[in-house]
Amino acid sequence: MSLRLNYREANPESFETMIKFESFMAKSGLDKKLYELIKIRASQINGCAFCLDMHTKDLRKLGETEQRVHLISVWRETNDLFTEEEKAVLELTEAVTLIANNGVPQELYEKVRTFFNEKQYVDIVMAINTINSWNRIAISTGMYPGCL
Repeated sequence: MSLRLNYREANPESFETMIKFESFMAKSGLDKKLYELIKIRASQINGCAFCLDMHTKDLRKLGETEQRVHLISVWRETNDLFTEEEKAVLELTEAVTLIANNGVPQELYEKVRTFFNEKQYVDIVMAINTINSWNRIAISTGMYPGCL
């Protein structure tokens, strides 16, 4: 596998735009572990090895257990390993990442809103969109773990 191009060098302005998204998310108040769960689940769905490598390491640095890191992709089958709040966010991450399949059903919106207010809901949707953008950049430019 080889890197197709270094988009950061080819178009620094695009990289700066993405960094602004990350800066926005850092100021949003969204729990850091929850944001990493979002990043990992979306990256699993999208098949982004570069992002999975980065964000599983980041989640471990935040003190997450190996068991939870390894079982994010099968969160539904883990019984009580993830909180109801985390499960709602993981389900929303899947729905938004795969939005063409079923959109975001009203029932899911209401489930997420039991845990989060309107601003927080928008923050979560922005977090999901941000990692989906990173995934698409990494995959389309041929990024892989350790390439940069």
